[in-house]
Amino acid sequence: MKDVVTVGVDGTPQALAAAQWAAREARLRQSRLRLLTAWQPLTAPPRGAPWAREVPPWPDRIIEEARATVESAEPGVAVEVRLVREPPLKALVEAAEQADLLALGSRGLGPAARFTLGGTGLDLVPRVAVPIVLVRARQDRPATEEGSGVAVGVSLHAACEGLLTFAFETAARRAVPLRAVHGRNLPPFAYDRGGAAERAAAEQAELLAREELSQALRPWREKFGDVRVEEQVVMESPAPALLHGAAGAQLLIVGRRHLGPGVPRIGHVVHAAVHHAPCPVAIVPHE
Repeated sequence: MKDVVTVGVDGTPQALAAAQWAAREARLRQSRLRLLTAWQPLTAPPRGAPWAREVPPWPDRIIEEARATVESAEPGVAVEVRLVREPPLKALVEAAEQADLLALGSRGLGPAARFTLGGTGLDLVPRVAVPIVLVRARQDRPATEEGSGVAVGVSLHAACEGLLTFAFETAARRAVPLRAVHGRNLPPFAYDRGGAAERAAAEQAELLAREELSQALRPWREKFGDVRVEEQVVMESPAPALLHGAAGAQLLIVGRRHLGPGVPRIGHVVHAAVHHAPCPVAIVPHE
């Protein structure tokens, strides 16, 4: 553990919302909060020019606005600042190596949703080995307002120890219930020759899924006895099932397989969560 929560800020409302979320997370973790802004000059200055090493005024303004925002929201959190003269994507990848968690603002809902800090988009996600949390600025309520709990998508098709550790620890720190959501399409045997789902077969498939989910969560229930767990099985594709299960949550947690550097790939469930979830989304890499 590095005891650092880093947030990328670029002066947008989304970045300030992410900074507030990150400040609260740092307080809950008893960690330092690191504010990062990065910029890349449009043209390269002449070598040796005295002004080539100077920082333009706007990164300082961005950092100071973010610092004032988080110190007002979470006055007890230790705050550090980093001004980095390099491409935002490169700066964020390097910052992630020195943090336990990276937070960013996310602009809007739907297919056009993007990260802030240079619009790095989903390019960042497969390049880092720490959880990334995306936070939108909401007009109707602050990003840190309590929801009904924390939701996590559970696949059951692969080992997800890191994902469940993050989810249970997050719920425990917040003292809220954890909603474990599993989506699964009906198997072929549940349909008759006409393509209609047979009720008995569908109920059998759902019962099997519930048993598998309960078994997968049992070790975590025993380890985190104070966390109230709500198990939710939805017999539909994982992506829509997870979005339905996230309704009213203060945070949605999804996992992705960490395939190592140079493998820029994420799954469709992560895509759906990033673009359509109504709450902050944590993307947790796992083996």
